[in-house]
Amino acid sequence: MENRNKIAVVTGGSRGLGRDMALRLAEKGIDVVITYNTNAEEASKVVTLVEQAGAKAAALQLNTGVIKSFDAFTEKLREVLTDKFGADHIDFLVNNAGQGGYSAISDVTEEFFDDLLNVHFKGVYFLTQKLIPLMADGGGIVNVSSGLTRVSVPRSSAYASMKGAVEIFTRYLAKELGGRGIRANVVAPGAIMTDFGGGHLRNSEETQKMVSSITALGRPGVAEDIGGVVAFLCTEDARWVNGQRIEVSGGMAI
Repeated sequence: MENRNKIAVVTGGSRGLGRDMALRLAEKGIDVVITYNTNAEEASKVVTLVEQAGAKAAALQLNTGVIKSFDAFTEKLREVLTDKFGADHIDFLVNNAGQGGYSAISDVTEEFFDDLLNVHFKGVYFLTQKLIPLMADGGGIVNVSSGLTRVSVPRSSAYASMKGAVEIFTRYLAKELGGRGIRANVVAPGAIMTDFGGGHLRNSEETQKMVSSITALGRPGVAEDIGGVVAFLCTEDARWVNGQRIEVSGGMAI
């Protein structure tokens, strides 16, 4: 049992950043359970790629904004761990799932606010709470935040506020779980060209130029810039990194 691969759960792992995280974790010899919201076909492709990299993988449906579904998800995860991985616990949790949301403060509705809140903070908080008992001592939690908690860009006030809450939550996780040797850290991507938020950066040359002009390395990010940092935090090399916010933005607005 001691020789088996460690296991990471990556929410939102069917595309974009989550997909790259899953693949990079597999390269480190870590087995992966990804969640997907609607795209089972893409999730299945990621499972195949992870397996081709030599790790075990599974995909489970989960809408991280529906908190009442977490009990059923946790039970399903237990079953998959037993059946597919021969395990009764996970080692790492990567809270990556998210959705874009852009609106001027004057236009934010309660519904818009609550949708973001449920996915980006409440969902992260309570899914983590549910999965902590399934986590092995000495494991780790990686919460995905955003460069927008440090650099203020108009129309991102609600989204960035939720991410700011996640960053504080992460420090409390590090403190409360330290006795079990469980580390908790934040990875904060800068502006990344994926289909996130309807691909608003990827599809706008003007926005790409703006991002490039304020980034020391002179370009927007891509998904492949992020996954390796998350994978690193799930290795022994990062055993003394705890309660930290690591911004992965190419030096945006420094």
